Amino acid sequence: MEIYDSEEEQVAALKRWWKENGTSVVTGAVIGIALIAGWNFWQSYSKGKAEQASALYSELLENIGDDRKKESIEKISNRISQQYGSTAYATFSALLLAKNKVDQGDLDSAKEILEKQMRESGSVELKNVARIRLIKLLHATNENEKGLQLIAEVDQASVQGFAASYDELKGDLYVALDRLGEARTAYQSALRAGKNSPLLQFKLDDISAPEIIEEPVEKPEPVE
Repeated sequence: MEIYDSEEEQVAALKRWWKENGTSVVTGAVIGIALIAGWNFWQSYSKGKAEQASALYSELLENIGDDRKKESIEKISNRISQQYGSTAYATFSALLLAKNKVDQGDLDSAKEILEKQMRESGSVELKNVARIRLIKLLHATNENEKGLQLIAEVDQASVQGFAASYDELKGDLYVALDRLGEARTAYQSALRAGKNSPLLQFKLDDISAPEIIEEPVEKPEPVE
């Protein structure tokens, strides 16, 4: 606003400004209050949902591994998925349920759960975790070509922190397919990506061609 010489001019100017802008000021204030109230409600609502999901997930953890509670495990996991699907707890519970299915020998159900999380989880990291677990399961059931296909489909922009794991898995799948040259390349790539584990080095050493050591041939001594 301008600077005025007299108090009367200031009052008159304020009246003119209010006439021109008063409605928008009131509207803005109302919207501002509504936004603040809405944000506070959302924060409270989100916190409440997270706490409820966390409580159910804790209950799920307590029941995992108890064969007598397998029905309860599935119900809790499904409830978390249905009511708190927007939280990470939905994916965590699904991964636990998949593990429980594997322990029970129900591999087909475990694959379905992992495939769904691989496609639908809201977290890039958890999508990768689900994909890696699914590939390991495919390897265990001798579906190695399908496992390689899942690795080939990975979005390279989202593999940060998982590249070495994918390379090692690729090596395992190639070994199962007796494609040892490609397996060696994959294991070496995993090592370069920072996966320094004794098991990985053992895998690489196990398929590396042994060095051929030629023993010196003794020359016969001349006959005198």
